[in-house]
Amino acid sequence: MIDDYVLFAQVVQAGSLSAAGRSLRLSPAMVSKRLSRLEERLGTRLIHRTTRRLATTPAGQQFYEDVLRILDASRAAEELVTGRQGAPSGTLRVSAPTSFGRMHVAPHLKAFLDRHPAVRMELELDDTFSDLIGDRIDLAIRIGAGADGSLTSHRLAANRRVLCAAPGFLAEQGAPLSLKQLLGQPLLAAAGQMPWRLEGPEGPVTVAGESCLRTNSSEVVRELAVAGMGIALRSTWDVWRELAGGALVRVLPDYAGASDVAIFAAHPSTSLVMPNVVAFVQFLQDLYAAPAWESA
Repeated sequence: MIDDYVLFAQVVQAGSLSAAGRSLRLSPAMVSKRLSRLEERLGTRLIHRTTRRLATTPAGQQFYEDVLRILDASRAAEELVTGRQGAPSGTLRVSAPTSFGRMHVAPHLKAFLDRHPAVRMELELDDTFSDLIGDRIDLAIRIGAGADGSLTSHRLAANRRVLCAAPGFLAEQGAPLSLKQLLGQPLLAAAGQMPWRLEGPEGPVTVAGESCLRTNSSEVVRELAVAGMGIALRSTWDVWRELAGGALVRVLPDYAGASDVAIFAAHPSTSLVMPNVVAFVQFLQDLYAAPAWESA
């Protein structure tokens, strides 16, 4: 049964019977026969086959996600029984937000891999919340209010966000002295980042403005703020160097982003967590225990 699950998962991932057959050292005819046998046993069609491409049916997609969980649990159980659970090894697929991953994950990967040479790291940078099961992500670094109930989350660090702008912009436009004046200024935010949830002297408040320029990139927003185009709400991990060097200064310092937002590491909830995931979570917790962007 497990062999058929492996074959089915390989077909979905490879996108063709022939490609799956090559990786499993089986003929396309044998792959097709075993796939048909699996569908017959389950009593449902798992994959639509055409001469051009393969596509999972709704039942097939759900079965694929369940199969990945079964295979991951099977591998973890084998390692636990054979005593290899203390040695991180194998592929570790990690996803992270684009800017955070480039600035605060990638530069430290060599140190982790030097410590655990049997681990093969894959890093995916994406500003959307990936489907950990469907995308076969072992660990996701996320910035938000916490993981959903299907995931186990580990808090890595706070995510302080401040209103900031270039000194030249404030000299030209005048620094806002209230939230009402803030709404009269050009604001900068990437798609999906507004309205802003702030906390100030009167408690939580929402700023429902509109960005003066549309972009899907947080890095573009940072560069536009430095160039003097408007006021942005930025995480300190993103702009601490600019704040320290004077390229950006805080605006309305009595206000900051909502404090329930933090930086987390999340992985699928299971009683058998792979050793490489455990090791990388511990590495990140040590790395961000006193992050440079806070000490600066």
